[in-house]
Amino acid sequence: MAEANAAYYAARDPLGAAGDFVTAPEISQMFGELTGLWLADLWQRAGRPDAAYAELGPGRGTLAADALRAMRPAGLTPPVHFVETSPALRARQAERVPAALWHDDIAGLPEDRPLLLVANEFFDALPVRQLVATYSGWRERMVAHDGAAFVPVPGTVPFDAAVPERLRGASPGSIVETSPAAVAIVRGLAERIVAQGGAMIVIDYGYDAHAAGDTLQAVHAHAYADPFAAPGTRDLTAHVDFSALAQAARAEGAAVAGPVDQGAWLEALGLSTRAAMLAKAAPDRADEIEAARARLADADQMGSLFRALAIVAPGWPQPAGF
Repeated sequence: MAEANAAYYAARDPLGAAGDFVTAPEISQMFGELTGLWLADLWQRAGRPDAAYAELGPGRGTLAADALRAMRPAGLTPPVHFVETSPALRARQAERVPAALWHDDIAGLPEDRPLLLVANEFFDALPVRQLVATYSGWRERMVAHDGAAFVPVPGTVPFDAAVPERLRGASPGSIVETSPAAVAIVRGLAERIVAQGGAMIVIDYGYDAHAAGDTLQAVHAHAYADPFAAPGTRDLTAHVDFSALAQAARAEGAAVAGPVDQGAWLEALGLSTRAAMLAKAAPDRADEIEAARARLADADQMGSLFRALAIVAPGWPQPAGF
């Protein structure tokens, strides 16, 4: 999964109608603006420190551009750091945020100031490890080639001890997922936040409590596809285990708020009010703006599937919307 996604993102801009999927910042400017205002509010109540803005997997840079524009009236004009490995996406990000500095991983982020971090639809693209229940016990799910295609197969090494005790009795065929990469990144960033100050907002689709289930999926041309076919040519994702991220952050001493539904978080920050303001300024776009608001916040669209989790330095204020 890691190798396939690295090849996939390095070669293309996957966003938009001509790509494979659309993210919240591309749906409406309101998403990035409210994210920026969330950060600015927290920054102001923390005493307006000399902080840096950092985003993990910033797509086309749309969220950052909208967030930075919304921050500016509050007096927050931080240096911008992007964690991005794709040359294709770095070029698009440079068009929207020319002053950004790029890093291949989180180790390059500033160490001398508080960090205002954003991770929107970043963790879902990190590789997962799957364990599958067989009649002989739990095994790691591996990938083989049957002569015609890649196929998932159970390994031979017992992995029962790696499965949470409450899930070990699941029926054969059941799958448990973990993401060691996601936990490692959250622990690393939480350690930095505790030491330097700051906060992080994680927005993604996922679940609150670890449960059995196969969530690995592929998207190609805005439709679901076989995740084992044509590796490197389609987006591979898996649902994010927010309870694991929260536990990792707390283990480093950070405060955690949420997760809450994306829709509830955005509405608490003033999504409907902002939509009404935009519609009043552009009446001919009122239907389009309302459709975007609904897509971001309604329970039958992105509002409940996507979750928001805040990770905050000790001593920093309670973040808005939680």
